Amino acid sequence: MASLFDSLELGRLTLPNRVTMAPLTRSRAGRDGVPTDLHTTYYTQRASLGLIVTEGVFPAVTSRAFPGQTGIETAEQVAGWRRVADSVHAAGGRIFMQVMNGGRLSHASLLEGEQPVAPSALASGTAVRDFESRKECPVPRALEAEELPRIVDEFRQAARNAVDAGMDGVEIHGANGYLLHQFLSPSSNHREDGYGGSPENRYRLVEEVVRAAAEEIGADRVALRLSPQNNIQGIAETDAADVLATYGGLLRATADLGLAYVSFLNAEPTGELISELSAHARANGRTRVILNSGFGQITQREEAEQLVQHGDAVAVGRLAISNPDLVRRWQEELPVTAPDESTFYMGGERGYTDYPSYTVSS
Repeated sequence: MASLFDSLELGRLTLPNRVTMAPLTRSRAGRDGVPTDLHTTYYTQRASLGLIVTEGVFPAVTSRAFPGQTGIETAEQVAGWRRVADSVHAAGGRIFMQVMNGGRLSHASLLEGEQPVAPSALASGTAVRDFESRKECPVPRALEAEELPRIVDEFRQAARNAVDAGMDGVEIHGANGYLLHQFLSPSSNHREDGYGGSPENRYRLVEEVVRAAAEEIGADRVALRLSPQNNIQGIAETDAADVLATYGGLLRATADLGLAYVSFLNAEPTGELISELSAHARANGRTRVILNSGFGQITQREEAEQLVQHGDAVAVGRLAISNPDLVRRWQEELPVTAPDESTFYMGGERGYTDYPSYTVSS
């Protein structure tokens, strides 16, 4: 049986353990989206995790989803991420960048005056924080079919920029209600062209994005994050048959690529749905599966040990925030520190880089 502390071949990497850091929104960048010394310290502190996946990074400022988000569009952003990657590697770590387009989960004030876009002109019914206050997400503009190649090319260029910045790979964000998830779900995608309607049409853009990134940097440096039937941030996927047809179809359609991994976020990561989708993801014999339990849940060691029996690795969020040396603490059965949720998005060092590694009290 697999252990959390076994090594794992994943794409071009050998992970020393199977505890990975989930992508976590932390809102520590300035308006320019450039990673700072704080980002370098934060990620380097966590280099002992099997794999670090960064916060969601925007490929273009017109796809920003929240204040404090980093980008991978400008030369300054690329240089900032290069400092992060170099430092993580010097500490013995491995790091993928998650690339995301916020779609309708944004506001014009975050997009330098541009209207948020989506597959259809349907508001999410949720709120977003901009640089000043919390606001309702507006009705987005429906993307025209001729605009979709630009969306694909933004992801492609982001993948190239990430690797040029020294990242080991990229994770395409197709989850949690953001743009690619909006295309996947019939609740947010009411299109009547080749990108809406049937499951095959709804997953078409995601497949195009994944293929473009794989073509640009190699499929073994590309991963995909999915949250089927997690029903968050304005997305509702209530038809089990449709969910299976959509996500299973996407995984079968991209199986020939041999992606590095598929990461599943779901409240029941060992349930029938994720088990079946995991089988589709692994069918090519190359793609690994990373499991993540729920949205905003704390994954304890006992649950992580169960998840690694169903997937190849586990993604841990909140305890990776408050325990930079989480692998050692779990392996040596040391106490763990609970995260301070009030500091998740506040900016600055507090609750970001000031969590200490474990030391024996004198």
